[in-house]
Amino acid sequence: MHIEIVSGSPRINSVTHRLVLHLQKHLSAITAHNVNIIDVRDWELNVLQQEVFRSVETTPVEFKPLAQRMFSADAFIIATPEYNGSYTPAIKNLFDHFPKQSRKPFGIVTASPGALGGIRGGLQVQLLIYALFGIGSPHMLITPFVDKKFDEQGNLLDASFQKNIDVFTKEFLWLAESVVTEAKTY
Repeated sequence: MHIEIVSGSPRINSVTHRLVLHLQKHLSAITAHNVNIIDVRDWELNVLQQEVFRSVETTPVEFKPLAQRMFSADAFIIATPEYNGSYTPAIKNLFDHFPKQSRKPFGIVTASPGALGGIRGGLQVQLLIYALFGIGSPHMLITPFVDKKFDEQGNLLDASFQKNIDVFTKEFLWLAESVVTEAKTY
């Protein structure tokens, strides 16, 4: 299975990206799945002013590598900080450039240096997943005080948070593996 983690913070020194790095390492260590990161900072997508990228072949040349990854992904994890009670505009803009992600599983990860961990942003991501015709895992990874839980390389600093990561990844993988297996027999 091919899993893409969308690192949704456009900030240069994103603390959310620390969590994303950790998740990629963790998932790669516990599964044989191909786990990559789509970092919104790596793609200068203007606000959608042209047609949706309907295939890799019809995508502008500078975005073909991104299109290849979006179309080949079996599942996504969306990781976002909370921006005014929602997810980042960069996440919405990324998914707006591509067709619906019908029947693809999604995990939701939020991060905040505050005590609520970005939960309101996570609730808004659920609405986005439904609009994309995706299947969202009800087990979100809400990460308060993210700046104190992970260092710049994505190493976990707060060992007590590992249980939260384990529950999220177990439930996300169950959903993703179940949906992808079922889709192959459908």
